[in-house]
Amino acid sequence: MSELNRRQFLTMLATAAASTALPWSRALAADTGLAFGPATDFSWAGLIKVAQAMSKNPYQPDLQPDRDVLGQIDWDAHGKIRFKPEDALFANGPGQYPISFFHPGKFFQYPVAMFRLDNIADKNHPHTVAREILFDKRHFEMPADSPAQKLGPKTRYAGFKIQESRLGDQSHLDWQNNDWAAFLGASYFRAIGDDFQYGISARGLAVNTVESDRPEEFPVFTRFYFEAPKPGSDTVIVYALLDGPSVTGAYRFIMTREKGVVMDIESNLFLRKDIERFGIAPATSMYWFSEKDKHFQIDWRPEVHDSDGLALWTGANEHVWRPLIDPAGINVSYFSDHNPRGFGLMQRERHFDRYLDAVHYERRPSLWIEPLEEWGTGTVQLVELHTTEELYDNVIAMWVPSAKATAGSSHRFHYRLHWMKEEPFKNQLARCVATRIGRGGEPAKRPPGVHKFEVEFRGGALEQLPAGTTPEAVLTVTRGKIGNVGTEIVPDGGPAHWRTLFDIGPLAAGSDPVEIRLFLRSGGQTLTETWLYQYHPT
Repeated sequence: MSELNRRQFLTMLATAAASTALPWSRALAADTGLAFGPATDFSWAGLIKVAQAMSKNPYQPDLQPDRDVLGQIDWDAHGKIRFKPEDALFANGPGQYPISFFHPGKFFQYPVAMFRLDNIADKNHPHTVAREILFDKRHFEMPADSPAQKLGPKTRYAGFKIQESRLGDQSHLDWQNNDWAAFLGASYFRAIGDDFQYGISARGLAVNTVESDRPEEFPVFTRFYFEAPKPGSDTVIVYALLDGPSVTGAYRFIMTREKGVVMDIESNLFLRKDIERFGIAPATSMYWFSEKDKHFQIDWRPEVHDSDGLALWTGANEHVWRPLIDPAGINVSYFSDHNPRGFGLMQRERHFDRYLDAVHYERRPSLWIEPLEEWGTGTVQLVELHTTEELYDNVIAMWVPSAKATAGSSHRFHYRLHWMKEEPFKNQLARCVATRIGRGGEPAKRPPGVHKFEVEFRGGALEQLPAGTTPEAVLTVTRGKIGNVGTEIVPDGGPAHWRTLFDIGPLAAGSDPVEIRLFLRSGGQTLTETWLYQYHPT
């Protein structure tokens, strides 16, 4: 995929529900452009039972018809197809957030059934029914010569997006051209943050990511059920059915449009097969390079990334910052924990002059995962893949339980996703704001094989440091010699901005990376979050 095509696709995404108890005829009148299938009973408990029953049978993927036609709808052709906003679900209410749909194409060939939910106010038998929203290519604007014109009538949608409020709550945004959440492709979904831009993605589940003896699986959301919010609500509720070779699942998304977006997710999972790496609440992002690891002439921009670090808030109440790297191959890091408070892939660098790019990496949202129940023992696993371009996501962070994920087992998880600039909690610790690496030693003497690290912390408890007090650097490495350790205030005139400098090396023979751990303290009090880094000697 070319850079132009990737940006066109991101722009398409980034142009930045079952109803209340309405009478049946009135509910249908709100969506005059859509056609619906017959009504069937629906409940959350029933959807969970459907997923469980499916897990007892072999996986049978459902494929779109006219796959030869879909193969002709490449990135360029797909980007020219737009759902007509006047035909959006709930375009005239109820609720304030219309829902529009994605057309299938070469890279989105799985059929996804979309359902509208309605409450039937029968005094003898009140219940909820689902009616499928039938696909019709007349709901899309497309060029006359688009290959999509050749699709037959049995096609289904590929995904959906939630538009901004039709009531004008975001007064500077036109709801017909701006959306705040999108679900498209396998179990991938994304939302905008404070700066109205997409970037990082989430997935319903990660299955056997980078396992050496088996291929990664990508389960698919095959059905979505939309519940309209009550009048005045800023929440959208969507149910989903997941299906894949090794697992089935029922999901409930409670999504709230705030300064960014908050999603409460409950997943009920049922395993058909053993899963070696059972990735819960996976976040997927892109990291190519930043100022700490850019090589001369690799690219004209100073930095290129959707996220620049993994943040952890452990069950033991430690706050950790691990800057991302672009490894030579595949790199998997494990952070053992018990009942973690949260973790996330964050974008901390927020200055345009660090990117100089019209796609505005400085506006990309961070994604913080907050468990809403105890998750027990496991590991936050960070997978980093080598890349030479910004075209593909190459970073994954996920929770992997310690217990084996075996065929026939069931699992329930409840968690919250925060799509916004910063971590959604406040603490008194100074944050790591920069990592820099260069040649070690002093200007008059640069010994071979020695590298100098500079790590900066700002704010928090450093603001309360008494005048004349220099914090202590608590620094450990798994191998190699440490030298020239010093901590000093950064001479930029800013308050509470300190840095630690140190050398590592030369290193004994071997290819094992060096795990480095650093934080600042004074008088026995921890002042900063813990900086972790994995240094790969070259």
